[in-house]
Amino acid sequence: MVDFVEPASNIQRSSQARLSRAARAENRAAFLADAGANGFVPSASVEVRFEQADARVAEHLAIAEGAEVTVRERVLRADGQAVQLSVSRLSRELTRGTAIEDVETGPGGTYARLEEAGHRLGSFVEQVGARLPNPAEAALLHLSEATPVLTVTRVAHGEDGSPLEINDMVLAADRYQLSYAWPAD
Repeated sequence: MVDFVEPASNIQRSSQARLSRAARAENRAAFLADAGANGFVPSASVEVRFEQADARVAEHLAIAEGAEVTVRERVLRADGQAVQLSVSRLSRELTRGTAIEDVETGPGGTYARLEEAGHRLGSFVEQVGARLPNPAEAALLHLSEATPVLTVTRVAHGEDGSPLEINDMVLAADRYQLSYAWPAD
């Protein structure tokens, strides 16, 4: 039987500047930004592997179905509690010979390594949804299968508009609040 722990508070995940170059340069982007803003100790388990792109991944990355992709699968923890699953896929054409294919990517993470390789980031698009977790997700996040999860699919684009990465995230809905800010123009 799995013990279900009620979190003390929700993680505020703010969209504003969390993926900026400045945050990456300070090694305080993405989940590390969430940790800094919410006062928790971040940790992660990382697995790197290679696989063939299925139709969905190929479409998002504008590559041929069956082309080789680098997969970075992470379980992200706040104060030791699993709160997010994150699976990034990038064309192997972009990652071959870079630290993106290593468990430890170095300061600034995957996006810093992409830019070092000449792929300057231009924009990000996120789609957010909600659903019930599958059994594997429920087990990894220590959730009841009746506890909803948030899904966030982010595609990172280069300055030329070309897709560089697709990141599928599953967040424990009872542990997160998403915050978005944009100008009124």
